[in-house]
Amino acid sequence: MAAVFMEVVNNLAGSANVTILVLLLYAASLAAGWHVPGAYSNAQTHASADVPAQSRKTSPPYTGDLSRFEGKDRARNLQVERVMDLLAIKHGVAVADIGAGSGWFTVRAARRTGSTGKVYAVDINPDFLRHIRERAQRDGLHNIETILDEEDDPRLPANSVDSVLLLKTYHEIAKPVPFLKNLRKALRPGARVGIIDRSGNGTDHGIDAAVVIDEARQAGLELHGQYDFVKGDEGVEYFLVLTVRPN
Repeated sequence: MAAVFMEVVNNLAGSANVTILVLLLYAASLAAGWHVPGAYSNAQTHASADVPAQSRKTSPPYTGDLSRFEGKDRARNLQVERVMDLLAIKHGVAVADIGAGSGWFTVRAARRTGSTGKVYAVDINPDFLRHIRERAQRDGLHNIETILDEEDDPRLPANSVDSVLLLKTYHEIAKPVPFLKNLRKALRPGARVGIIDRSGNGTDHGIDAAVVIDEARQAGLELHGQYDFVKGDEGVEYFLVLTVRPN
């Protein structure tokens, strides 16, 4: 059909009404979906504009020996009690430990929140979650619930948590902005989100704080505080506290 269109245009050359006729034929060709040389439809233009940007690189989730998280000096080096203070973790609140691993932080948060509190141990590895359930039962901690999350969703109940910690986990989240957007749905008013990590390029089990802050902004969160006292724990370099950005 495009060939017919061009032949008609050529035959009309020199006619007094050629401009009007050409425009009418051109409009008809677009409506019929014909390809006209030199013309680009809106659909083609939008298709290229809608191609998503390349996601930044991340590190694969840890699958090794869980004993590496249980160093006897870790609580002191990380200053975990101070971390929980800054996240407003106290008796009766609900906490999410995302990237819970061995449950090292999970059990500490569970003891602090007490029997009227709740701790969600969230991880993408079902074997780790099984380990945490066994640990909670052994320690007599009945306020722990495990959740198998996804790369773009922590799968926490809506409006369910007051405090969240991602301890050396954020650099492993494959889809960070969608993940944070879904996390935001689970946050209660005034909730705090803590991210402890080291500087890096995403592939080296680290991610720069500026990248985290920007991704949090895209997800509707903002920086509430930034601290460096966690450096004592195996070289971890920063602790960010985020809150929901007011509309």
